[in-house]
Amino acid sequence: MKWVTRERVKVDRVACPWLIRKFVDADAEFHFVPPGDVTRVAEREGAIPFDVPDVELGHHDGKCSFEAIVAKYVIDVPAVGLLAKIVHGADVAEDLYGRPEAPGLKAIAAGFQQMGLKDDHEILRLEFPVYDALYVYCQRTVASG
Repeated sequence: MKWVTRERVKVDRVACPWLIRKFVDADAEFHFVPPGDVTRVAEREGAIPFDVPDVELGHHDGKCSFEAIVAKYVIDVPAVGLLAKIVHGADVAEDLYGRPEAPGLKAIAAGFQQMGLKDDHEILRLEFPVYDALYVYCQRTVASG
C-alpha cells in the first residue's frame, strides 16, 4: 500500500511509518509531500493519508496519529500500547500519560532534525533502529510488570 503525509518528519511521522511497516504493511511505500499536497497526492496515488488534519489517521480527541493507527488496525500488543504512550508524550503538547521516556524521544527527534538531514526517507532509515530499540525496551518493561 501507499501512504502519504507531510514532509519534514518529526516524532509521529517517523513513529507511524515504523509502526505501519512492523504491524500493518511490511511493504509500505511512503510519500512525504508539502502539507497542502497531501490530499491531492493521496487521491492521485491511491495512498492512505496520515498525520495531517482532517484524516482518519490523524490527531483526534487529544491523541496522536500513532494512537489512531494502533486503534484502526487493532494492534493489541502491550509493548505497542506502552510505545504509543511514549510517542504521544514526545509528540503532543498536552501529554496524557506522563511517561518519563517521552522527553528523551522528543530530544532524539529534535537532534535528527538539527543534523540537517533533508531526505525524509533517510531520516526513517536512521531513526527506525531507535524505534526498534525502544520497542524492545517496551517489551521488557511490560514483561517485568
